[in-house]
Amino acid sequence: MLSTRILAIDPGSRVTGFGVVDVLNGKTTYVTSGCIRLPDEELSVRLKHIFNHVSDLLKEYQPDEFVIEEVFLAKNANSALKLGQARGAAIVAASLQELVVHEYAARRVKQSVVGNGNADKTQVQMMVQLLLGLSSKPQADAADALAIALCHANTRTSGGLEYGTGKRAGRSSKRWTEQDVRKAL
Repeated sequence: MLSTRILAIDPGSRVTGFGVVDVLNGKTTYVTSGCIRLPDEELSVRLKHIFNHVSDLLKEYQPDEFVIEEVFLAKNANSALKLGQARGAAIVAASLQELVVHEYAARRVKQSVVGNGNADKTQVQMMVQLLLGLSSKPQADAADALAIALCHANTRTSGGLEYGTGKRAGRSSKRWTEQDVRKAL
């Protein structure tokens, strides 16, 4: 039985969420999650902080796969640029460890985990808690990272990665029901 460990990153220029899960025989289990809180300093210092913390996570948890949220179009171009730079710092850390970087759009992640691409943070937190059997809701940025990991876990196959396949692909755009969640657990 081959287990796969996934490290997921929800990048941010102020707070970067992370989540680690293991996948064994189609069952995803929680390992750890949290937030990298960045100092209130210039951007270059914050980017170094992201790089160093992600590098530490990679060394400590030795993931087999690395996933990160794609850049989305923000109303504020400056915010989008900073987010892109935060992503870059995390991606370089993973690349230096010879990990392939998999990216998922926020809408795709929410659709995969909540069943609604427009889900809010509270809905994501609730579903992550339920799907991973956590005793309490994870902090919002950590929940987002865990949702990215769950999305990736549900779209991978034993023969490799196939975007758009997995447990829910055959159901078109139907939403998860409570019954679906209980079956998955």
